[in-house]
Amino acid sequence: MIRILGIDPGSRVTGFGIIDSDGINAVHVAHGTLRLKGKELPPRLGQIFAEISEVIESYRPEVMAVEQVFVSKNPSSALKLGHARGAAICAGVSRGLAVAEYTPRSIKKAVVGTGSAEKEQVQHMVKLILKLAENPQEDAADALAVALSHANTNTTLGRLAAGRTR
Repeated sequence: MIRILGIDPGSRVTGFGIIDSDGINAVHVAHGTLRLKGKELPPRLGQIFAEISEVIESYRPEVMAVEQVFVSKNPSSALKLGHARGAAICAGVSRGLAVAEYTPRSIKKAVVGTGSAEKEQVQHMVKLILKLAENPQEDAADALAVALSHANTNTTLGRLAAGRTR
C-alpha cells in the first residue's frame, strides 16, 4: 500500500485528499478543504504551506500529486493558482515527498473516463470508487481525484516497467 496526498490548489480554497492504494484498490483515508482567509495573497500562501504541512505530519503520505495549472481566460487567476500550487508543492518537498503533476484533463479521464467530465461527474465517481457515504465537497473531490489519478498512473507505469525487465 502506498499513501497518496492529492492536492487541488486554489488561492481561496485548496482541497486535499488522502488515499491508500495497492495498485488495484483505493481506500479513503481523509479529505478536506483549506478555506484561506484574508485579502492579501502572501498570507494565504503561507496558510497553504502551513496547513498542508500539518496534513503531511498528521497522515504521513509517501507521495504528493498536484493538479497542474491550466491557462484560463484570466491570466491573473492563473498566476494566483500557480502561486497556490507552489506553496503546496513546497510544503511537500520540504517534508521529503516526491511530487507528481497531472493535467485537469488527464485526472478527469483517469477517474471518470473522459477528459471533458463535469465537476459533478468527478464528485460522483470519487464517491463510488472510494465507497463514500456522500459526495465530497467539490475541491476535496478534485483532490481525491488527483490522488486516484496518481494511483492509476503509478500502477500502469509499474506494470510497464515490470514487462520491460522480463
